[in-house]
Amino acid sequence: IRSAAMNIGARETILAAVRLAQKPPMVRTPYPEFSDDVARTLQPDADLWTVFVERLQSVRGQAYTEARLVGDFLRANGWTRGYCDPALRASVGETLGEGITVEYAFDSARVEEYQFGITRAAGAIAETGTIVLNDATTSARLAALAPWVHIAVLSPRELWPDIATALVRIGNDPNTIWVTGPSKTGDIEGVLVEGVHGPGVQICLRV
Repeated sequence: IRSAAMNIGARETILAAVRLAQKPPMVRTPYPEFSDDVARTLQPDADLWTVFVERLQSVRGQAYTEARLVGDFLRANGWTRGYCDPALRASVGETLGEGITVEYAFDSARVEEYQFGITRAAGAIAETGTIVLNDATTSARLAALAPWVHIAVLSPRELWPDIATALVRIGNDPNTIWVTGPSKTGDIEGVLVEGVHGPGVQICLRV
């Protein structure tokens, strides 16, 4: 009987500690303050596009400044059918060149037929080679995540020097994705594999 009573007492002690841990704190800890120059590693006179391209290529991403060159790359690899944001039809979709079939309405029922997707980027971060996507600028979210090739079209004015600037400029979009190169995972025996949870080829096109 004594042993049973001790077990019950220990059980209640543990449950009491769990219940206490589940209670929200009376006063939440505020976010830490940081200065405006935190994490800024670029020289003031650095060319942001040059730095961005270098960092993007270091994580096996690609960068272009002409849509026709993207078209050449797609044809060379046999990726000739895809989707393009209709807002980019004139500037990108119609300038990829012959032999490329582009649709301007994404059909989720035929998602496996799209070899590439062209959507707009909300911004990019030079110091990390990161492309930022969100719902406000992405015409079809699945088009940015499902095809093997994703081409993010970037406006030069949305190229930010560092993470601190991006956090200020990024806004309050409910769905924001930071993309640094092709999708990767090392879950299987620690072996890095690309293109498992998203595009295997990530391109940034500055227009």
